[in-house]
Amino acid sequence: MDSEVFGLAQTLWDFLNLNGPLEPSDCIVGLGSYDLRVADRCAELYHGHFGPRIIFSGKLGNWTKALWDRSEAEIFAERAIEAGVPRSRIMLEVKSTNIGENILFTKELLSEAGSQPASVTFVTKPATERRVFATSLRLWPDMRIFITSPKIGLREQYEHGIRENLIHEMVGDVQRMTIYPRLGFQIPQEIPVAVLSAYERLIRLGYDQHLVVQ
Repeated sequence: MDSEVFGLAQTLWDFLNLNGPLEPSDCIVGLGSYDLRVADRCAELYHGHFGPRIIFSGKLGNWTKALWDRSEAEIFAERAIEAGVPRSRIMLEVKSTNIGENILFTKELLSEAGSQPASVTFVTKPATERRVFATSLRLWPDMRIFITSPKIGLREQYEHGIRENLIHEMVGDVQRMTIYPRLGFQIPQEIPVAVLSAYERLIRLGYDQHLVVQ
């Protein structure tokens, strides 16, 4: 990643990673992805008494279809069990293929289990924190929401796995924040001028593979 692209990507990363406060909640929800450090973060929170149980949510997505032959939720659960989380404290949601479905299907799973939590902690990748925030407040508005992620920076995330695809993903997430509120998928977000400028420049540089076709 050259210096211009890194600087533009850092602008998006700083906007998308909320790094907000965290308190104990009734349930930890780990959102499936290509990054097993999300499962590690869920286990860390469980052992730190930030939640009495974990739901891992996710089927297979754009980046994981070629990685695994089982659902993201199952892979993440195995990782958490290896980290000492009891299997009895884990639930699986294995149908969802995007963040909206993660939230809706997790709600359904909890309802079917007769559970009515008052607060939930979503654990995701750093660059998808804001998307989870905007989506969860639209789809689960009566829930007290906390959001966290592995404590890593842009370069560490970039070098960990999908590399250039990370920038495509961040550009796509910013685009979704411009169109999803009017479709009812997210609450509106104020996007700073500097973020929009970086987003538009990255599209001109060819980082457009995760854009929604309008």
